[in-house]
Amino acid sequence: MKIERITIKPDLCGGEPTIRGMRITVSHVLEMLAGGMTPEEILKDFPYLEKADIDAALEYAARHVAHREITLGK
Repeated sequence: MKIERITIKPDLCGGEPTIRGMRITVSHVLEMLAGGMTPEEILKDFPYLEKADIDAALEYAARHVAHREITLGK
């Protein structure tokens, strides 16, 4: 399932997932949250972001880490 607010373009931010095609990456948003910033603080510092963008970044991360890779033996 696609998360509409997350975009991946090879020519933008080195192909990293970004928020709505802007030059702010999902990883940057996640790093701010992990560093202790609240969503409200992030929105104040980045007024072009919306709460739904932060939620989408978290949903993207949750889906990404839930992806399992199975290595088959020889």
